[in-house]
Amino acid sequence: MASLHRRSLIAAAPAILLASCEPRMPTTVSTTPRIDVEGFGRALDAIAARAAPGVLGVGLANLESGQAFLLNGERRFPMQSVFKLPLAAAVLAEVDAGRARMDERFELTEEQLSPQHSPISAAWPARRSFSLRDLLEATVVESDNTAADVLMKHIGGPGAVSAWLVGRRVPGVRVDRYERQLACDIAGMPSFRPQWRTAEAFAAARAATPPTTRQAAQRAYMADPRDTATPRGMIEFLQMLDKEELISRASTRGLLRMMSRTARGAARLKAGLPRGAFLAHRPGTAAADLGVSAAHNDVGIFTLADRRAYAIAVFLSGSTLDEAGRDAIIARIADAAVRAIG
Repeated sequence: MASLHRRSLIAAAPAILLASCEPRMPTTVSTTPRIDVEGFGRALDAIAARAAPGVLGVGLANLESGQAFLLNGERRFPMQSVFKLPLAAAVLAEVDAGRARMDERFELTEEQLSPQHSPISAAWPARRSFSLRDLLEATVVESDNTAADVLMKHIGGPGAVSAWLVGRRVPGVRVDRYERQLACDIAGMPSFRPQWRTAEAFAAARAATPPTTRQAAQRAYMADPRDTATPRGMIEFLQMLDKEELISRASTRGLLRMMSRTARGAARLKAGLPRGAFLAHRPGTAAADLGVSAAHNDVGIFTLADRRAYAIAVFLSGSTLDEAGRDAIIARIADAAVRAIG
């Protein structure tokens, strides 16, 4: 298994390095050290062996020079809540264009609620009224599924988000389903029902689905190109976000601030970065079922104390490790990345 990952690394590196000549990539000479491709490759070999039979996808890019490194760069990985990052950017693009307002109000009905994780859904009907700003914060910071689904419908649905990504020349990232549909599809369950909005109710409904049905659905999900990203596509998205090519400067800064306050995934990328590093990120997690985690991810932009900035994306699919073990894999990759950039 390790040698297979090694060959992928060697094959991927030249292709992404050539991408630095494309118009959308930085063309200036970097004043920061180059990524130690060989050293990072050796470290990832060892980490990939620990992750097996789970499959890793990794991207790392210097945001000054554009030099980048990929593992399984063209392979599609299920995003889970990582999709909330491109969704948030698409919503802010609508705000920038004047087609949406941050102070718009939404009165949520029971039919609009989505499954956990969703503090909004869990608290309903004690609170029903939210602004677009409230929903955006809940989506990015709290990873709230109800907020994400309401916002996605408001701007035209999953197809509108994917069309926006294609229009911005980010074909490696696609959004195809609402959270309420995706959560049920993964487990082979029927369409979502509002009474399943609490974690306990949804877990009970999932447990009532035959294990063979759940296993087949989970395998189909991991092989499905829908709602996925390639490491290359996500790195390109993060580079464009950093360069303010996707949304306005004010919207970009606001989104990065929200990403820096995300309440989940603290034991992943953040745990592998040195003290004093700034991280703006968006994790994504599939609930483990039948001993397998379909997706355990974290992507973002980190800035070191000396102000060097990098985009990083880590995807782990099909892992049989427990949650702490999966978190540790991502933390080790972040630590190896920091060592590779000197």
